[in-house]
Amino acid sequence: MIAEVIPGAYDAEGKKVYRPFDRHRGLRPTFPLGRYVSQPLAIHCHSIEEIREFLMGCTAVPDKDLFDKDDYWQPPDDFEKRKKGDCEDFSFWTWRQFMDLGYDARVVFGRHGRYGTGHAWVQFMQDGKCFLVEPQWRRLGLRLPRLSTLGYRPRFSVAWDGEKLAYYQHHERSPLPRFADILPLLPEYIPIWGRFWLSSPARIPKFVWFVARNFCKGFRWIGKTRPS
Repeated sequence: MIAEVIPGAYDAEGKKVYRPFDRHRGLRPTFPLGRYVSQPLAIHCHSIEEIREFLMGCTAVPDKDLFDKDDYWQPPDDFEKRKKGDCEDFSFWTWRQFMDLGYDARVVFGRHGRYGTGHAWVQFMQDGKCFLVEPQWRRLGLRLPRLSTLGYRPRFSVAWDGEKLAYYQHHERSPLPRFADILPLLPEYIPIWGRFWLSSPARIPKFVWFVARNFCKGFRWIGKTRPS
């Protein structure tokens, strides 16, 4: 569920902006963003493991099936009652819980995967490092391999200091790490994702493709250095 972001491959900080949510560009929340942080929650987790345990009991359901709408962002207090929703719903609730635990966390909106599908997740900073939280992969355990973060491209993020919201705009694409940086990360990547993909014979071709794709990404960047 949590992976350390590979330095240089993900724009963690972003640029502070006034408000990226409007009708013409950016994102369009169902309610004003203050609604997602102002209402009290009934569930108060005392650890990340408790957050994961709650999420294990939740079901991913598209907005069209749940609300008969193409896009509907549930407030966290509604999500914890239904225990159903899509990536934004999972992420808003997870964000609230991480902030309650004292983490410097943001909810992030961007694109994920091979086809750049719109997605939401959470990130937090700790000891100068950025960690990505993916509630959708809660069943894989608390830790995700760092190579998994290469598929995430943040666009906007929201932070809350307890009094006011702050908005950030991110670069969607950052340079991929060099192959020399990717190679040492494969030993943690293959066992975690291997167990998942090999749990069903039908997933084996996808697993092979996953590994091959990351090798190819590395070869494309042999000899290239990260920008300063």
